[in-house]
Amino acid sequence: MNRSFYIIMAAQFFSSLADNALLIAAIALLAQLSAPAWMTPLLKLFFVLSYVILAAFVGAFADSRPKGNVMFITNTIKFIGCVVMLFGSHPLFAYAIVGLGAAAYSPAKYGILTELLPPEKLVAANGWIEGLTVGSIIMGTVLGGILISKTVSQGLLSFDLPILDTGIDTAAESAILIIMLIYVLAAFINLRIPDTGARYVSQKTNPVELIKDFAVCFKTLWDDRLGQISLAVTTLFWGAGATLQFIVIKWAQVALNMNLSQGAILQAISAVGVAGGAVWAAWRVPLRSSLNVLPYGMAMGVVVCALAVYNSDMLPNTTIMTFGKLELTLNLLPAYCLLILVGWLAGYFVVPMNALLQHRGHVLMSAGHSIAVQNFNENISVLLMLLMYSGLIWLDVPITFVIIGFGIAVSLIMWLVIKRHHANQAEYDSMHLIGEHKHTH
Repeated sequence: MNRSFYIIMAAQFFSSLADNALLIAAIALLAQLSAPAWMTPLLKLFFVLSYVILAAFVGAFADSRPKGNVMFITNTIKFIGCVVMLFGSHPLFAYAIVGLGAAAYSPAKYGILTELLPPEKLVAANGWIEGLTVGSIIMGTVLGGILISKTVSQGLLSFDLPILDTGIDTAAESAILIIMLIYVLAAFINLRIPDTGARYVSQKTNPVELIKDFAVCFKTLWDDRLGQISLAVTTLFWGAGATLQFIVIKWAQVALNMNLSQGAILQAISAVGVAGGAVWAAWRVPLRSSLNVLPYGMAMGVVVCALAVYNSDMLPNTTIMTFGKLELTLNLLPAYCLLILVGWLAGYFVVPMNALLQHRGHVLMSAGHSIAVQNFNENISVLLMLLMYSGLIWLDVPITFVIIGFGIAVSLIMWLVIKRHHANQAEYDSMHLIGEHKHTH
């Protein structure tokens, strides 16, 4: 990997770190406003809404100028969302602005990989990008939990600027201020990303034409035998992953008797597994073998179901080891192991699928357009799953039933995807044999 790739990784790390820390701060802000419980998962829904609404336009925007420039502009939009949240706007609206920046950031972030690297390096590059992204999710979630914790927030709020009254009086507000500084750092790194020299045909500006182009790209990827399988898998993964974030926080409160700060840290445990699975896939799975990982998706759904049957009362609260002020207790050890396993399976099967999808998209159309189609599908899935989850919470369905239903649904959908892949393969083999037969005669 060249130096430019590492600069892109650093920019992605800090931008994603801030995104995930901000989610925890926004949840704390909703709690501060005494918002109802069903509103919490709507934060993520409002965040991803832009990915769906702007899908037809962000690909063209990403391909209209150097990707580093696009990443700087979109990172600035995220910063503006923080400012709006800090100064009194409703967290849902402010987090939607951050989502607007993220939606336009994504095609540039992934599209630049296909400009920099040959196809045979895409699985490895995706492994490192996903591993680093998940690392930023871990650290961002933990950072958000730490920033809103009583000890740290009191320390931050004790700082007084002479003359200037900032109006920052709560843990959530002090956390948002620190997160804004991380976005500034990410923006500075964005400016260091070199121009790859890749140029695309002049991008259309007429919204109707852009929507028509997007529809063609959408159909092209879903009609492609390899594209449709990888697109189906990544669509399921991101919808399930976004929902699992909130399920884990709720499960931590109900089954493990944890508060939001502790639940945020527990949520990061599964991300450790995702990082491990992603790096393992980058090392072990070549692009040509990427479809061999599909059964791991079914296994992930089964392990998720196991979460539902465990609670902290099943084992004694005995301390095994301590890390400073953090204690690992016997009754939490199975929960940690299950979350790490869920994460590892997820990371291992999604990274090859991401690389395959990027490769097919790059072959069939431009990088920015293919990533925009991918984001549209993935975030439709996120929207639908989060709406369903919010509805179940509103109906007061026990979290145990929610987790079991979630796990079964993931396994069932993956089984259908595998069946579809086998049918595609059989059709391809049949056509290949017919072609050979005609050629011999």
